[in-house]
Amino acid sequence: MEFGISYSTPFFGAGPDTIAGFARDAEECGFESLYLPEHVALYPGAKIGPVALPPTLPYADPLECLSFVAAVTDRILLGTGVLLLPYHHPVVLAKRLATVDVLSGGRMRLLTVGVGALPGEARAAGVDFTTRGRRADEAIDVLRLLWSGGEEGADFDGEFFSFEGVCSYPKPLARLPIHVGGSSTAAARRAGLRGDGWFPGGRLTGEERRRQFGLARTTAREAGRDPDGLQHTRWGTLDMSAEDVDELAGQGVTRVVVTPGTADPARRREEMAAFAERFGLG
Repeated sequence: MEFGISYSTPFFGAGPDTIAGFARDAEECGFESLYLPEHVALYPGAKIGPVALPPTLPYADPLECLSFVAAVTDRILLGTGVLLLPYHHPVVLAKRLATVDVLSGGRMRLLTVGVGALPGEARAAGVDFTTRGRRADEAIDVLRLLWSGGEEGADFDGEFFSFEGVCSYPKPLARLPIHVGGSSTAAARRAGLRGDGWFPGGRLTGEERRRQFGLARTTAREAGRDPDGLQHTRWGTLDMSAEDVDELAGQGVTRVVVTPGTADPARRREEMAAFAERFGLG
């Protein structure tokens, strides 16, 4: 089991000293990875389920933050939880992700993508909300094509993206995995068909998570892919017990991502250190 930790700029702050301190603490405690979420635009009245999102929440760009994290750390892996893929042009995104991977020495290993849940955010990005799933599927294909393409250039002709003879350099230092996040059956199918891993949302029941992971594995098998190669990441808590982790491992979970419950740096460091000691990180 691997253990990651999530940093949310709206709740912990977007200042460079705060982000750098958190990242160094996470690395020193032995966490495998550091994740950041994304919202490209908020608006009055935005809600995800029953949760209201104040429009002033400072969601900093996750890839810019991860590039900064890479500069102040040595080994911690970089992840997004989640990057809203339909709101990024994949040709531009391929270059940005490859650049972060190169600058970090190959640590952009845990890119996790989702499709978004706010119609107003889609409108702000110029995207038809009803097409975001298809756009995400196509964008994943474009990313992989550009990263694997050579100097002869790559061609693509899809519903949303089309180009001829395009080269994208630098390349990621190794194959750049793409994990799929989300709480829907469509997300689980996307993970099985195109993803290297599945990271379900936090509002599913245990039974729904088990059923959807089974769907992801079945989809992978039917597509001729190895279902055992599909990583399974789940949210956890800093106060979870060894028994909790064992239960998740029994469900096929390969990584747990936790979030500190306090914005106070000293208390947060204590929570992280206690968790690391309990699970022998480092």
